[in-house]
Amino acid sequence: MSGTKIPDHSPPADSDEEGPPGVGRVEAFSDGVVAIIVTIMVLELHPPISEGMDKLWTLWPVFLAYILSYAYVAIYWVHHHRLFTHARHVCNGLIWSNMLLLFALSLVPFSTSYLGEHHFNREATLIYLVTMILPAFAYIWLQSTIRVTGNQSAAAKTYHRQTGRKGLFATLVYLLGIVLTLFVSPWLGIGCAAIVAIFWVLPRSPLDRLFD
Repeated sequence: MSGTKIPDHSPPADSDEEGPPGVGRVEAFSDGVVAIIVTIMVLELHPPISEGMDKLWTLWPVFLAYILSYAYVAIYWVHHHRLFTHARHVCNGLIWSNMLLLFALSLVPFSTSYLGEHHFNREATLIYLVTMILPAFAYIWLQSTIRVTGNQSAAAKTYHRQTGRKGLFATLVYLLGIVLTLFVSPWLGIGCAAIVAIFWVLPRSPLDRLFD
């Protein structure tokens, strides 16, 4: 109807915040950075000079570290996209929390290469797990910002409640992995990282019921 007024959710003209176009720019920039991160990781897969499957098999630690890190980065990309569907405008908190998340993710190629080259020893595993947990803290800040400034529908509140609790659970598992790596075995720490990845990849698991 011509007399119906469409509500304007854009920020005031004198505000430092940006509306939906700004949200799209932030998400597009983030997609580009994630693509570069994945590209750097795959470029670290150097084939052996010598021929033969036995020489290729010696690279299994590098491939295993790459697979785990690729899944890790993919999980963040998927949930970053879903999170931004609830963002409505850009503020300073969203910009800088997102930049901190991208910075933390940009460290993944280094820790992945270090982990593979040092065959999952204790020091390399500790560095890797710290790299895993840093983006988790940045993501918590980003999500809390969007939770306050973004969509306030019932569906959005349910999304934030469920994923927020899952994120807390994942952070605790990473901390457990660090403790196990220090005092028991690095492979138990890697196992904790794998559990977190599986937990986020599965569309629905028994643990998800705890967060409903």
